[in-house]
Formats: sequence, C-alpha cells, structure tokens
Amino acid sequence: MQHFLPAPPRWLACFFLLSSLAGLHAQAGPVGGLEATAYDHHVELNWEQPGNPAVESVRVYGAAEGGEFAVLGTGSLQNRYIHFVGDFDVTTRYFLRAITRDGRLGEPSDTVAATTYEMSDSALLDMVQEYTLRYFYEFGHPVSGMARERNTTSVVTSGGTGFGLMALIVGAERGFLTREQALERTNKIVDFLTTVPTFKGAFSHWMNGATGAVVPFSPLDDGGDLVETAFLIQGLLTSRQYFDGDSPEEVRLRENVNQLWSGVNWSWYRKQVGNVLYWHWSPNHDFQINLPIRGFNETHIVYLLGVAAPTPGHRIAPSLYHTGWAGGNYTTNASYYGIPLLVGSGKGGPLFFSHYSYLGFDPRGKRDQYTNYFVRNTNHTLINYEHAQANPYNRAGYGPGVWGLTASDDPNGYLAHAPDSPTLDNGTITPTAALGSMPYTPEKSLTALKHMYRELGDRTWGTYGFYDAFNIGANWYADSYLAIDQGPIIVMIENYRSGLLWDLFMSSPEIAPALDAVGFVEDTTTAVAALPDFLADRPLVFPNPATAGGAAQLQLTLARPQTVSVQLVDVTGRTLETLVTPTALAGGLHELTLHPRTRPSQGLYYLMVTGQHGESLTLPWLITR
Repeated sequence: MQHFLPAPPRWLACFFLLSSLAGLHAQAGPVGGLEATAYDHHVELNWEQPGNPAVESVRVYGAAEGGEFAVLGTGSLQNRYIHFVGDFDVTTRYFLRAITRDGRLGEPSDTVAATTYEMSDSALLDMVQEYTLRYFYEFGHPVSGMARERNTTSVVTSGGTGFGLMALIVGAERGFLTREQALERTNKIVDFLTTVPTFKGAFSHWMNGATGAVVPFSPLDDGGDLVETAFLIQGLLTSRQYFDGDSPEEVRLRENVNQLWSGVNWSWYRKQVGNVLYWHWSPNHDFQINLPIRGFNETHIVYLLGVAAPTPGHRIAPSLYHTGWAGGNYTTNASYYGIPLLVGSGKGGPLFFSHYSYLGFDPRGKRDQYTNYFVRNTNHTLINYEHAQANPYNRAGYGPGVWGLTASDDPNGYLAHAPDSPTLDNGTITPTAALGSMPYTPEKSLTALKHMYRELGDRTWGTYGFYDAFNIGANWYADSYLAIDQGPIIVMIENYRSGLLWDLFMSSPEIAPALDAVGFVEDTTTAVAALPDFLADRPLVFPNPATAGGAAQLQLTLARPQTVSVQLVDVTGRTLETLVTPTALAGGLHELTLHPRTRPSQGLYYLMVTGQHGESLTLPWLITR
C-alpha cells in the first residue's frame, strides 16, 4: 500500500520561499577576526572567512591617524589585503564590511590600527623570504602539492618544484612553517612524484597537477626533460638530507627520494653512446629536438648529478663533464667594465645562469680546471650591475636600486633579458636577478631590495612578495609570479644568510666523490667561515664600501646572550683597533655603531666579531677615500 503525504498549504510554501529570499538579501554580519600587521612600508590585513555564503568580497576602509575613513579597495575571500602607506612611522586605522552578491554592504567590523616602522636589514630579509614562501606553500597545487608554473595556471613544473622543496626547508628553519608542516607537504609532493610518468627516469617539464599526465612544453617536448629533472633532484636530495629523523614519515620520504634519484638514467640522455648529454627525449619523438647540454648556462648541475648518480648503469663517465659541459667555447679572456668573465660568452647572459645550479651546489672554496665558480658568478653579477649603471641603451630608472637582467615576463611577453644588446635589454628589470644574487653581491642586492620595495611599493610587491618584473620606461608592472623566479629569491637569500641549502645538498654522500672525479680541488680564495654558534645569522655591515673616517652600522643577530667584541683587522690579520670592547648583549638583533679612530688607507680590511669563548667570524670591509 502506498502512502502519500498531503501537499503543504500554499501559504507555508510561500513562507519558506520568502524566508529564503530574505536570508539572501539580509545585511551580512560583521567580518570577524580582523588583524593588522605592520611592516616597513606596508600593512597587511587578515580576517576570518565569512560564514555567510552570500558574501562575495570584502570592502576595506582606512584612515590616517586623526583622519576620516575612506575606501581603500576590495579584498577577495583569500582573507588578505596589502596596504602600502609609503613610509615609516605611519599609523592607519582599518575596518571591513562584507559585500554580498547583490551588492549589499554588511555591518562594520571591529576597528584595528597598525604603525609601520623602519625594519632592520635582517627583518626585511625575513619579510621577503616569508612572503615568497607563500607561493610554494599556500599556492602549491591542492592535489599534488607541486609548484605551479605561474600564478595563472594549474600546470605544475618539475624544476620549480625542486626550488619549492628547498623553500619549504627555509620556511621550517625560519619559523614560517613548522617542521611538521614542511614534512607533510614534502611527502605529499614526493608521494605524487612516485606515481607520475617518467622517461628513462626523467620527468617532464610540465605536468597536470592533479593527474601527473604530461603537459607538452612544445609539440616535440612531450617526454623527459633532463635539465628540469636535475633541478628537481637537487631539491629532493636537499630534502632527503634535511629530514633525517627516525619517524616513519621521514624514513618514507628518504626511501622515496632514493627511489626517484636511482631511477634517473642520465646515461641514456647522451643518446647512449655520445660524449655530451641531450636536454630532451620522448618515446614519441626520440631525440628530435637534438639540443645538447653545454655550458656555460644554467645546466651545470646536470653533469654533476649525472656523475654522482647512485645507479652504476645510469651514471655518466666523468669525462663527459669535460667533453659535454665544458666541451664548447667555454672559457673566455673577455672583460667588461674591468671585470673578467672567466667562463661563458658575451657579457655572461641572463643572471639565472648563476642561480639555478647553485641553489644546492655550493661553489665556494673550490674550483675545477676552468675556474672558481663563486668568483665567476660574482663577476657575472657585477658585470650585470655595472651595465645598469653605465646604461648604454638609456633605459629609464636604471641605477643602484634598479638593476638585474634575467629571463622573465616583460611588456611583450617573455624574454631572457641580458646586457648583450638593446633587444635583450629592453628596460625590463626582474627582482629575482638581484635578489637571487645575494650571496655574490649582498650590499648591491640589498640596495635593490630596499628600492624596489620602498620606492616602487605596490607596483612591485604583492601577496607572494615581489612580482615577476617591471619596465619603468614602458610604465609596465607585472602582476605575475613564476616558480622558477620565486625560488631563487628565498633560497639564495638563505644561502647568503646561513648557507643552509648549500650545506644540506653538499652533505649528500654522492656529491663529494663526483666533484673529485671531475677534478674539483680546494680553492681557499673564496672559502667562507662557518657561522659560530653564538650567531643566529650572518652579520651585516653598512656602508660597505665605506669612506675612511666614516661611521658604520654593524648588525648582529645573537643566538643567545653573549659578550661580544669587534676588532678592525688588516689583510695580514693584524688588529688595528678595537671598535667594540667586550659588551654583554641579550640574544636577538643588535645594531652597533662603529667609529674607527684609525684612518686606514684605501683597501680591504676585516671586522672580526668575537664571542665570549673566543669563537670569531671575520667580515670583509672595503675602505675607500
């Protein structure tokens, strides 16, 4: 027998309909959890996700101290809004109102206030690193966790993910993430990588972030990309060395990394018999692209990993380092602006040549038969910098704070910018060029960081840190982010500050024998002393160069309370004077003013920072007239 419920009265149906419509059109409640965090020249607002599904966005109101509130802009439901105030010591009050889909404004939130302040150099570096990490952690693909190629796509990139793995380690060490969060994301990525198609163990350049299916980079490039694979392996090995604990999660991570690392058949990519490696191979198109991997460019790490490979049948002979990587027109006697290039062509090419392979491979304190790569990369960066100062093509804005040519987006699309011609230098500056060069030119890179952030403001800075590029002459400012440009910023800043990623990658047991096999030897001209335990970060001295008789600021970040002294030392190690007598300092950041009584002649000197137990670190300090 069937039972039928009687139809509800028409008035009851109308009641429910009207109640529903009233809910949709009712004023939204106040946005909750509003917080304002002040930085050097901007304030970031964060708030809780509105619970009302009718809320579409949030309107942001601000008022200078003592002023009237005005609309600043609209915040998305990402719960974040960045407000550049353009100076230090500016107090601003804020409140929010939700906006529903039909345009109705919600009730005002609580009012909060924040005051910008002049951040120390160390704090500015923290800020840049933390914001840049967001690209890899917050914007990582929701399924695979891998780094998306750029902020407008769900396609993920192998090489950029290698950079992102290293960024996660920085985040854990700097306290932007917990170690557990970094491990969870790293395992998510590595677990996914064990399921994707590979090509003689090599990964494709691009993948579908949800399925791992190959996304062709070009019609013939639908298989393995050995260069992108090397960038990924560089990051995987660094992660393996960092997550060295006994927990099941860390053990699983290391086992999976070793599986992926062992599976790459580097030897196959020499067409099995050749004396040079080739960039691409596809089962559909074989070696049709036919692009040999030769230096000098961004691919140095490919040959080092090929020689270091753990699987004997996949390993390449050390001789390929010389016939392949260094087998073209490798060394040069060319100098530009009085600076020898040593290795490479033209004026050195785009600066990413000196970044990608050296995120993990530490070029300090060693050389092969051709050059010392730390010196070479420093000279490459200095040539790029001096080109911007000379400005032979009269590009707008160039100067000490605006320099750095490398591959990036630009007003006409995408270009590998370099100082070699007016076509390659079209006025487009890419923040990763200067910031990724931080280990090579720290003072010049920090000057660029401050200028781009403080003077260009929200034209160059957004949710994930510095946007990809800008061109002042064309009045063009990108709103894009690329994984391969964000990665070197956070990683190379950290290598400058602590050497963290260099130390981890170089601790891989496979690397030292490979360097020995291709002929690397010690070269102490660029050896950098280890950071003493009492220091939490590498000290900075400004100005550097300094004029004789002038004062300077020394920034020290102490790991714990410590009695510290500072001496001025010449190149022979002779102490000229004590600039800071033994002084008891608390842990944390300190800025010490140095007033040398000695008036040294022009040249190179050192500041020797000594702790209470005699440990010391020397900093080069150039004195000019």
